[in-house]
Amino acid sequence: MSEDNQFLEHLRHSCAHLLAAAVMELYPEAKRTIGPAIENGFYYDFDFGEIKVSEDDLPRIEEKMRELVSSWQGFTRQEVDKAGALEYFSSNEYKQELINEFAEEGQTLSLYTSGSFTDLCRGGHTDKPSEELKHFKLLSLAGAYWRGSEKNKMLTRIYGTCFPTQEELEQHLQMLEEAKLRDHRKIGKEQELFFIDDMVGKGLVMWLPKGNIIKSEIERLALELEHKQGYVRVTTPHMAKEELFLTSGHLPYYKDGMYPAMVMDDGTYYLKAMNCPHHHRIYVHKKHSYRELPLRMAEYGTVYRNELSGTLAGLLRVRGLAMNDAHIYCRKDQIKDEFKKVMELIIHYFSLFKLENYWFRLSKWSPDHLEKYINQPENWQYAEGVLREVLEEMNVKFVEVDDEAAFYGPKVDVQFKSVIGREETMSTVQLDFAAKERFGLSYVDDSGAENNEVFVIHRAPLSTHERFTAFLIEHYAGAWPVWLSPVQIQLAPVSDKHVDAANELARELDELGIRVAVDDASETIGNKVRKAAGQKIPYVIVYGDKEMSGEDWMIRVRGEKDQLKMSKENFVERVLSEIRERKG
Repeated sequence: MSEDNQFLEHLRHSCAHLLAAAVMELYPEAKRTIGPAIENGFYYDFDFGEIKVSEDDLPRIEEKMRELVSSWQGFTRQEVDKAGALEYFSSNEYKQELINEFAEEGQTLSLYTSGSFTDLCRGGHTDKPSEELKHFKLLSLAGAYWRGSEKNKMLTRIYGTCFPTQEELEQHLQMLEEAKLRDHRKIGKEQELFFIDDMVGKGLVMWLPKGNIIKSEIERLALELEHKQGYVRVTTPHMAKEELFLTSGHLPYYKDGMYPAMVMDDGTYYLKAMNCPHHHRIYVHKKHSYRELPLRMAEYGTVYRNELSGTLAGLLRVRGLAMNDAHIYCRKDQIKDEFKKVMELIIHYFSLFKLENYWFRLSKWSPDHLEKYINQPENWQYAEGVLREVLEEMNVKFVEVDDEAAFYGPKVDVQFKSVIGREETMSTVQLDFAAKERFGLSYVDDSGAENNEVFVIHRAPLSTHERFTAFLIEHYAGAWPVWLSPVQIQLAPVSDKHVDAANELARELDELGIRVAVDDASETIGNKVRKAAGQKIPYVIVYGDKEMSGEDWMIRVRGEKDQLKMSKENFVERVLSEIRERKG
């Protein structure tokens, strides 16, 4: 960690202490738990008991923080044994649980004090809190289970942020305001793209007609490009017998991430949490010649993950997800070319969607931790070398990290910095040399012998429909390019007498493959135009006598002040061209 990053982490951790001190002054009956520094800020979890605390209380807590910090001259460390720590926190069962976990009899723990506030802490603070803890802001409240388990009590988490300067703080707060405007849940509701229904279940997305158009267009793009690259498409069931997941290794190691077993009259079944075991079974359904490899098998398969309800977040974290999945079965000498083709496909997608701020992360194994990885040193060395060669030859930005590979092979994650400043993993390409043994993957080589050196590349360039759509909503701020827009042209009849002609025009354009909506409400043209602008529809045409008589159209183009004047024929060709070429 760089000195700057360490200073920032210490600053924010110190601010978490300050938050806890202020809360304990204002709510003496509350019980504090943990308060770490996190990316872009900090939080602290509290058990307020019967006390109701809302975001309306944050200014009052923040004011108390500023009052207290003026007397904080530093952090004083004190070593105490386990018994002393338990006695100090005798009325706080959360701290006692941590103490019992952290220390055996005879071991010491550290307490840190600033002002009149003392907390159990391992350290890492600013040296001059009264001078350096000035530029902070409390942001929000959220529920959080103690230690992340839904079996435990729900606590109140208070989030805040802190920076070395006021300018940096204001820039971050401005970015957060932009993030609120771009929030995919907000825009998704406004544009009627999707919703999540409590009666259906948390984390299970209901795609509405407009959202389904976007989803279908993205899948159509994948189908076209994968067809050009020689992929074959398959469809597999949403569940499978226990034996399949025991063979793949997902049971028992991934059992907590899967839905509970369903005991049927012919065995025990699970909803699938991944597509690869099903695809492997398709591969071994018949024998393959070396001439058939590489075999590229694709499916937009829906999988199910047993995510805790408290971790679900709109489309970003769901329980049912449709993955842009494929598995490439290849020989060892084909790995490099196939991996490069996947990388080129990923970059092509990003160029099409105008995504720029990304880099790659090569995750490697560690021979010092053989318990975590399949023990095939030669394959690890060869595979990591091949992946590195491709990244270097393509001249892309990448970093290497040790001891973070999958247990069955190295992987390359695509890391993004979104327009709202959030860093996340968009998609992953994984090389697998364990599947061949677990599933008996093989091919008949040019000598007629059976060869089991079948390597598998797992890839999902467009992630899942859910996650990728959330990312695109925030990237475009709801202003979809024409080819993705649920409504590409909005017709606004001037009066009721123009509605029938507008509907007839809409049918004509629809037959050409253009998505058109007619606003036939008995409202003023101004209201209709404002509504269309609010929905961020690319083109709006006021349709009246002149348009009906064949005169040039005056077209309102999203984001442009001046209207566009074009003949019907030229405008239609322009829109069709934008759709065909996926401009935007």
